[in-house]
Amino acid sequence: MKKQPSPAKSVKKTAVTAPTATPSQQERPLFPIVGIGASAGGLEALEQFLGRVPANSAMAFVIIQHLDPTHKGIMPELLQRATGMAVFQVRDRMRVKPNCVYVIPPNRDMSIMHGTLYLFEPTAPRGLRLPIDFFLRSLAEDRQEQSIGVILSGMGSDGTMGLRAIKEKAGLALVQEPSSAKFDSMPRSAIDAGLADLVAPAEELPGKIDDYLRHVLLISKAELPLEEKDQSALEKVLILLRTKTGHDFSMYKRSTVYRRIERRMGIHQIDRIAAYVRYLQENPQEVELLFKELLIGVTSFFRDPAAWEQLQGAVLPALLAARPANGTLRAWSAGCSTGEEAYSLAIAFKETLELVGPAENFKLQIFATDLDRDAIDKARQGFYPDNIAADVSPERLRRFFIKEGNGYRVGKEICEMVTFATQNLIMDPPFTKLDILICRNLLIYLTPELQKRVLPLFHYSLNPDGVLFLGSAESISTYTDLFAALNIKSRLFRRRESVLRTEPLAFPATFTHLEPGAHKELMMPKPAANLQSLADQLLLQHFSPPAVLTNDKGDILYISGRTGKYLEPAAGKANWNIFAMAREGLRFDLGTAFQKALRQKEAIVVAGLKVEVGGGSQNVDITVRAIEEPEALRGMVMIVFNDVAPPQEKKTPGRSRAATAGSSRVAELEQELQQLREALQTTREEMQSSQEELKSTNEELQSTNEELQSTNEELTTSREEMQSLNEELQTVNAEQQSKMDDLARVNDDMRNLLNSTEIVTVFLDGKLHVRRFTSGADKLFKLLPGDVGRPLSDIASDLCYPGMMDEAQEVLRTLVFSEKQIAATDGRWFSVRIMPYRTMADVIGGVVITFADITAFKRSETELRAENARLAALLKAGG
Repeated sequence: MKKQPSPAKSVKKTAVTAPTATPSQQERPLFPIVGIGASAGGLEALEQFLGRVPANSAMAFVIIQHLDPTHKGIMPELLQRATGMAVFQVRDRMRVKPNCVYVIPPNRDMSIMHGTLYLFEPTAPRGLRLPIDFFLRSLAEDRQEQSIGVILSGMGSDGTMGLRAIKEKAGLALVQEPSSAKFDSMPRSAIDAGLADLVAPAEELPGKIDDYLRHVLLISKAELPLEEKDQSALEKVLILLRTKTGHDFSMYKRSTVYRRIERRMGIHQIDRIAAYVRYLQENPQEVELLFKELLIGVTSFFRDPAAWEQLQGAVLPALLAARPANGTLRAWSAGCSTGEEAYSLAIAFKETLELVGPAENFKLQIFATDLDRDAIDKARQGFYPDNIAADVSPERLRRFFIKEGNGYRVGKEICEMVTFATQNLIMDPPFTKLDILICRNLLIYLTPELQKRVLPLFHYSLNPDGVLFLGSAESISTYTDLFAALNIKSRLFRRRESVLRTEPLAFPATFTHLEPGAHKELMMPKPAANLQSLADQLLLQHFSPPAVLTNDKGDILYISGRTGKYLEPAAGKANWNIFAMAREGLRFDLGTAFQKALRQKEAIVVAGLKVEVGGGSQNVDITVRAIEEPEALRGMVMIVFNDVAPPQEKKTPGRSRAATAGSSRVAELEQELQQLREALQTTREEMQSSQEELKSTNEELQSTNEELQSTNEELTTSREEMQSLNEELQTVNAEQQSKMDDLARVNDDMRNLLNSTEIVTVFLDGKLHVRRFTSGADKLFKLLPGDVGRPLSDIASDLCYPGMMDEAQEVLRTLVFSEKQIAATDGRWFSVRIMPYRTMADVIGGVVITFADITAFKRSETELRAENARLAALLKAGG
């Protein structure tokens, strides 16, 4: 009979021929890829899950488990029995194909990019890795809103961070019903974090995924592009949200809001947004779920470690050095979610204080706010799962946290530094007099118009030289006059002393609200008048030349004296730019001098300009100076206007009035020609300078874009979790249990086979010690179950075979079997056959001795011999 290949060998053979990625195959696959995380007790859940997936599902499934790095994985072989899809153990750069299952190999981390799987050497020691989080995060980055994550039975909380990344990208998160899981820690951790879109037993999850994908496909086919969608229905959703929760999401990015709504529609199998509006009206709890969906907080302890190192190494020491002893620093963590970054700041401050000023007794007061009340409640509790060990060093865990059950609680000294509160950043008043303001990855969800309102508020909230800490994907946009970069890569900015803004601060309504009848002037305290201030005011009004203070773009920040002769408001929308307001005769020369002053950093004087005022003309000299001191005005430009008398015409005797007029006209034309020549030369210089600046700017932008692209392609590998070795053992035990069940069945078959032959068999090892014996051996030897491992020569025997052990030793030496007929002391006879014991690896591991009972055969032989003898005697007597 031809031997059939085992499932393991079939899998291994298929895996060898599986294709790997080539540079031309980097396009994104269109079929869904499902990442499945499982650990202890996961084998049964995986078999239930895959058993319900049809072989032609048009999906690919990638399984990540906690595996013992020293144990050879047999998971593909076990799973192949549960599914008709091909099961592979992943090799590096293996291309994912539909209708296939991919299993992570032991002692590897795995990631995915452009539909190709990549294997990594683990960077953390055994028991400290988070392979499920690591893969699901990369799946979220690679597939965005098409990413699907599934968490099955397992211990610990691995997978929670990965599902959070999937939810942040508007993907689908499914979790096994904890009551149906052998170990419910991993599913419960994801559910408690509010990340589960669908919760069901493992065997029902494939149907949930299929329903979701079919309805998402219907939505994408039925709906038009975003700008042409049913705006009325979308606005109705926002109205329902505002009515139910009191929060207005109309200023959030419309594409983000709609993507979240589409996801909820897919979960509920709703095809049209108008129908979803009706569903929201009939199910108020769905409004709360959508609200939570829009507030998914993506945060962790010491996120972007390099930025925190910069904060600790340079920013915090500088702030402490500028404060007197026993001083208090104030910080605000806006959009703090569940509080990790607020606590991170407290820990960083504590460590920095111990290094730079332990005797100064500084204090830090942190205000942490968020729109999500549930997130704030979790932050107040200060309890986090074991997986924070991936982001928090063991030293910090020991010093600042208390181990409780399956997680860590923030220590009292850190908790006392942070005050949590619910706050709407758009509608509620900001905190003020701050030294540090942390707002990370919140601005990216707001429209540009809303960002223009928030950033000036941040500037207003900070003290002079206060620090703004933004997320890796955020910037200060055009507000370089408000913030100076401390470290662009780390997104750390210092508050600049900008004196006045061209646009008024847009304070939230609740902040600027006054009682009826009150006047806004009451909000501004009036300084007490004194002789010096009155004298200075008089000098400025009557004796100082008119002047204007602008920023480097020409926007007017401050006006001193009467400037009506030189400036006038431009027609149309109010525009406080000096180039738009300059009167005819000043505009061109003013612009030229302005740019030259910025480049040369020195005073530029333009004399002899003529301005038409009230039907007459006025000769004016202007002085333009870029300001370097004081620090508060650095980068601004001062423009001073000086009226001068018109040049006196020289009278020549004998010349006619016409000749004089002609000579004056010629002089005027020559002066105008000279001015045009100078203007042309200045324009050429400016053009050349602009070209050089543009080239330099383009190079910087190109470099920045390359750096940004590189940063976006980096895989996040810093999300690891403390896991006990029991998880790996549970996984290995599940695999071994399956193999033991198979082995038990084989043993039963062999035992029944041996017993049915009624041949007594004794197995001896290489030292001729008893390894195993079949039933009936106790009738030949005084064998007991406890005699396994004892030399057979020590066991009393009924056989008259004193040389049996020597024969066995000879068989071991020569590998030639021996067969003899031996009598027993009670008259029985046995055919004793001694053969070498060969293992599956063709290694001699002892001997096998069989005892076939031939007593009946011997009795018959004796009777035949006796009968032959009797017949021979009769024949002899008859002869």
